[in-house]
Amino acid sequence: MESATRRLWAQQNRHDGDRRRLFTAVRAHAGGEKALYPGSFVDVALSAVYPAVTYVDMDKRARRFFADTEGVAEIIASMGGRRGASVDFVHADYRGALNLEHGVFDLLVSLYAGFVSGCCARYLRTGGALLVGPSHGDAAMASIDPGYALSGVVLSRGGAYRVSTDDLGDYLIPKKPVELTAEALRERGRGVAYTKSPFAYLFTKVEGSAPLL
Repeated sequence: MESATRRLWAQQNRHDGDRRRLFTAVRAHAGGEKALYPGSFVDVALSAVYPAVTYVDMDKRARRFFADTEGVAEIIASMGGRRGASVDFVHADYRGALNLEHGVFDLLVSLYAGFVSGCCARYLRTGGALLVGPSHGDAAMASIDPGYALSGVVLSRGGAYRVSTDDLGDYLIPKKPVELTAEALRERGRGVAYTKSPFAYLFTKVEGSAPLL
């Protein structure tokens, strides 16, 4: 009989291998060993690519999923990940203080989870990478945050992903006039329509600047 862990993963992994390909392209460009994934639900594809991942989610189903350590290890192994990969789960709202060391993560992931970039910037090391999708407004938030600098865009074609650093000045240009302040973006609660629309953006945490909260 299929376990509850497998059923939850099947619901998450509707496009088999898609997230693993995304994260593989990101690591090939940004490198690093330790990743933080707030609002992850049960998307453990990141652990098939990064040796040490901390997942954060407030959903009770995610807590039960990660409690099945053997089942999670089997899923990661089925994607080509190491059975000894470090997988930690924090059952919490990432918008609050997390019991995590500051400045130690190489990658911060923000996909469909709201304004991760500001709330969790303290855990990302200087020079670390922020992977952020275009929805929910967090890419726009990172674009106006002095704590981040755009360093690449993730392009998708035919199920394959690659990171480009070409002509970055052509990105993050709104199609229509829009108020780009932290307050306006939080109130808006959705992404900004840009003239060029990559699959996702990569920002680098900048030394000496305190990111917006």
